[in-house]
Amino acid sequence: MDGRPQLHLLPMDGGEPYVVTDAPLGAGPARWSPDGTRIAYAGPAGPAPDLDAPVVVRRLDYKADGSGLLRGVTTHLFVVDVASGESVQVTEGDFHAGEPSWSPDGTRLAFVTDLDADRDLRPGGAAYSVTLPHLAGGGELERLSGPELLVGGVWWLGGRLVAAALKGGPVGHVRLYALGPGGAAEIEIGLDRNVMTGHPGYPGASPALLGDDLVFCARDGGHTHLYRIRGDELAAKIVPEDAGVAGVSTAAGRVAYVAATPRSAGDVYLLEPGATTARRLTDHAPAGVDLYVPERRTFTAPDGTEIEGFVWRDANATTPGPLLLDVHGGPHNAWAPVLDAFRVYRQVLAARGWTVLAINPRGSDGYGEAFYTAAVGAWGLADTQDFLAAVDALVAEGVADPHRLAVTGYSYGGYMTCWLTGVTGRFKAAVAGGAVTDLTSMSGTSDMGLALKAYECPGDLAAQSPLTHVGEVTAPTLLLHGESDDRCPVGQSEQWFAALRERRVPVELVRYPGAGHLFQGGGRPSHRYDYNERMIAWLEQWAGGSRS
Repeated sequence: MDGRPQLHLLPMDGGEPYVVTDAPLGAGPARWSPDGTRIAYAGPAGPAPDLDAPVVVRRLDYKADGSGLLRGVTTHLFVVDVASGESVQVTEGDFHAGEPSWSPDGTRLAFVTDLDADRDLRPGGAAYSVTLPHLAGGGELERLSGPELLVGGVWWLGGRLVAAALKGGPVGHVRLYALGPGGAAEIEIGLDRNVMTGHPGYPGASPALLGDDLVFCARDGGHTHLYRIRGDELAAKIVPEDAGVAGVSTAAGRVAYVAATPRSAGDVYLLEPGATTARRLTDHAPAGVDLYVPERRTFTAPDGTEIEGFVWRDANATTPGPLLLDVHGGPHNAWAPVLDAFRVYRQVLAARGWTVLAINPRGSDGYGEAFYTAAVGAWGLADTQDFLAAVDALVAEGVADPHRLAVTGYSYGGYMTCWLTGVTGRFKAAVAGGAVTDLTSMSGTSDMGLALKAYECPGDLAAQSPLTHVGEVTAPTLLLHGESDDRCPVGQSEQWFAALRERRVPVELVRYPGAGHLFQGGGRPSHRYDYNERMIAWLEQWAGGSRS
């Protein structure tokens, strides 16, 4: 339409879709009311900003990756009557309202926000509700969670209000809590794993009810699984071990979910009541293509820590070949041994005789909270040994040619790519996407800079910065960065580019116009294609040739 996202309805009995909102700044995540007559959604509120006017900022939260400069625009809750199309704003004020959830009787909306005047100076988030009906211009808010919880999501599930939250600090595992009048009581999930509610770049889904049982997603060993809690029983997985869940819906005792597998980047499955095996409803596996299925491996770091990894390699290969070490972002993310539609280079390189190694070093999700927090305050310092131990193992096995080693990664993976080429000269080529190179400047320019400095990298920022070691880099380096990246600003790659160029190390910087931090997975198709093609060409040029 005009670039503003609006809510559309598609008649289930056939017919053309039609628009039900005309939000001046666009509509956002939507939820049906229990009686099906209204839709609540979160969307930007207020008059359209003047894009040519000076931007005055007094707090740190003046921009956000994907949105850019906020210019005073805040996100609030709206309710639209489906029959009439009338839309009413139900919250207002100097705060951002999160995605809404209806109470069972349809009289209230629950959501997450932070009302602290200094919320830009420390992580926050609490569960609130607003009562309907109300007058236009905002209803009265009621706080539902206590100060001990940092809430990221809240849902009315039957007769209980469930929150996904952190307790005890902003870095650690998200857990589920039942919110009651006397405070919060943790829902026992019976496993030391992180609850995944689903965010860009992070698989998972909102918790849901299946009859009287609670289903939710949590990550275990790289995969994001669907779990079920029945009464007082411990949580149990209800999807196969080789599938990773990225979306869930429940109705009439059935569970529909989207999952990736080693041969599919995502298909829809349906689990019927009483069934132990889900039925696949779609088939999006590439037709007529021989895919390389990753092999699960376990490596041992010098201090004895076991590290899980996955290897893409032609099973018929018998001699050492070039190796690409692929580092995930986060750092609290994880690789899974599934087909990744955003990283086609793995399949292409494996077909050209490469081995691709993806490991989940300490700091990764899916291996317990102690492992999850093991690199806090020690970026690069704590996890370097994990990467090099895995590379050493494949060299010792005759899989990898030690003279043709390369490294790549995006976001934290870009950080680690630059770090590794600065602390060891073993890598002959590097491709760093959305990189972080200087934590000192990052802390003042990123939309999450203060949180990074205060909670992820407390202490000596220079000691944890790749830029400290840039004088030792010899690896030809390709830098790929979005022009509009507010999470890891493009200046991070500019600093690395300038430092390498001054020393005449082969280096190339590619800037993607209008691209935010997540463009590699959700940006323009032309940019994503270009990213993969440039990476493959660079790696082949500098590390894919014959042994030297």
